[in-house]
Amino acid sequence: MEQQAGLTPHKDGSIIMQNNGGIKQNNDGLVLQDVKILHNDKHLLGIDAAIKPGEVLTLMGPSGSGKSTIISAIAGFLPAVFTCSGTILLNGKNIANLPPQQRKIGVLFQDTLLFPHFSVLQNILFALPPGGSMAKRCERALSLLDDISMVEFADRDTDTLSGGQKSRVALVRVIASMPNALLLDEPFSKLDADMRDSMRQLVFEEARRKQIPTLLVTHDPEDAKAANGRILTL
Repeated sequence: MEQQAGLTPHKDGSIIMQNNGGIKQNNDGLVLQDVKILHNDKHLLGIDAAIKPGEVLTLMGPSGSGKSTIISAIAGFLPAVFTCSGTILLNGKNIANLPPQQRKIGVLFQDTLLFPHFSVLQNILFALPPGGSMAKRCERALSLLDDISMVEFADRDTDTLSGGQKSRVALVRVIASMPNALLLDEPFSKLDADMRDSMRQLVFEEARRKQIPTLLVTHDPEDAKAANGRILTL
């Protein structure tokens, strides 16, 4: 694990991640180029980073440092009091000005945000890309649930699940949408210690297995340790 290696701060507080003297250019993965975020026209933070497919990059910092704001900026739902400039490349395409639904980015939050009026299976079906027969869609959804050993819960209401089970379903729902990048906004913080460890392993294994570039924001060093990748610190 490499902590704060290759970082150069701008005089305005921006974080620059460098590789052999500059940002590594690659058409694959998630690349942030000269991304700056302002709050009511006042500079909040800036970042340059490149995340390869299957890589987990951890962004650490205390509460209020702007970690979740970066997630919002990349995903495309930055609140109106903030402005974002710079280039956000996903597999070589600049998505900075696209609406959220066109960015093909999956986000896991602290809260699972499952639909309580849907069953587990219906939550997964909702996330699948359009197309295909209902039989094929159900087959795909059940296959994803089988990956996390939850097929037997397919018809259950989400309100009847434990916290850990809800977290696993939330992960599968994100994976079902076939995202080109995955953003993790402290998704393990509300789990108990034992479940936290297993969910970390599941999330990071899935990101690497499916070769999804992943950005984790957290204040917990154990999250960063489990991610087993590069770390940037605000």
